[in-house]
Amino acid sequence: MRTWSRRGSGDELRICSNLETYECQLIASMVHSTTEILTERDTSAPQDALSELTGIRTGHTTAPRDLTLGRLLPDFHRPDQDELWAVGTVVADVNGALRSLNEPQIIAAKLEAGRVVLDTLPDGGGDVALTCDEAHEWLTALNDVRLALGAMLGITDDYQCPDPEDPHAGHFDVYQWLTVVQELLVEALMAP
Repeated sequence: MRTWSRRGSGDELRICSNLETYECQLIASMVHSTTEILTERDTSAPQDALSELTGIRTGHTTAPRDLTLGRLLPDFHRPDQDELWAVGTVVADVNGALRSLNEPQIIAAKLEAGRVVLDTLPDGGGDVALTCDEAHEWLTALNDVRLALGAMLGITDDYQCPDPEDPHAGHFDVYQWLTVVQELLVEALMAP
C-alpha cells in the first residue's frame, strides 16, 4: 500500500491511495467477518410489541458474552468509572437501558461503515479515491476490524509482540498493518 494523499479541493477533494490485490482481499475479508458478527447480534435482538407498534427499534439489554463483540459494543458505564455507581444492580440496569436504546443505531452505523469500505475497494486492487465522508467511514470500519482482531489476540497496554513461531504472529502483523493504514488515513484527512 502506498500512503494516502489528498487530491483536488473543495467538493472535488479526494483521499487517494493504491492497494494491491491481496490488500483489498484482506481488508474485504476482515470487514465481512466483522459485519457478520455485528449482523448476528443485531438480528438476535429481542422483539417486543411496543417497538413493533412504534417502529422504534430496541436492542439487547445485556452485554455480549463474546469477547470480540464485547470490544465492539462495550458497556456505556463501568463501575470503576464512578464510585457513586459502584452498586452492581444500578449499573446493570443503566447499561441495559442504554444498550437497549442505542445498540441498534450503533450497529447500523458500524454496518454502514463496512458497506462503504466494501463498495469503494477496487476489484483486484488498484486506485482508491475517497470523499472525506467515505474516508471517515473507512476509519470507523478499520477501527472496528482492529478492535475485533485485538480482542482475538488479547492485545492490551502491556501486550508483547508474539514470537515469530507463534500461530498468531501473522494476525499481529495484520493488526500492525491496519494500524499503519488507519494512521496514514488520519494524517491525510488532517493535512492542510
